[in-house]
Amino acid sequence: MTTTAAPLPTVQPGSFLTLHYRLAGPAGDVINTFNDKPATLSLGTGELSPAMEQRLLGLPEGTRTSFELAAGEAFGERNADMQQWVARKLLNELGDPDEKYNVGDVVQFPTPDGLGSYAGAVQQVREDGAVLFDFNHPLAGQPVTFEVHVIGIL
Repeated sequence: MTTTAAPLPTVQPGSFLTLHYRLAGPAGDVINTFNDKPATLSLGTGELSPAMEQRLLGLPEGTRTSFELAAGEAFGERNADMQQWVARKLLNELGDPDEKYNVGDVVQFPTPDGLGSYAGAVQQVREDGAVLFDFNHPLAGQPVTFEVHVIGIL
């Protein structure tokens, strides 16, 4: 009597995944879950960029692999319009009025509907307290290494 093992599930559009992943650019890791708890996410919900989701489709459970994405492919090109000055008055309304902003800080902002958030990196602080934020993804316009270990698929 021969038994055949059931085929391993593969990543499909809409799959709910448990995985470890690492995103790195030329300057090194931006996100790395391999030394911590694995991430859980659903494909198609915007948690990963479409280019990264595309790489995952069809991978069987248990796969560990790495992909090289060309400059701009993972998070788009850098967009100069995504750098914006934010007045100190608005920053005080959105957060702690005593907050000190330093170049390199990453600040979370609420989305207009209040249901989500987005981040901006401080580029410059003026004497009047206004802050220049870069709302581009830190890896926008850069080549990206996407390493993944698909632990589970639902």
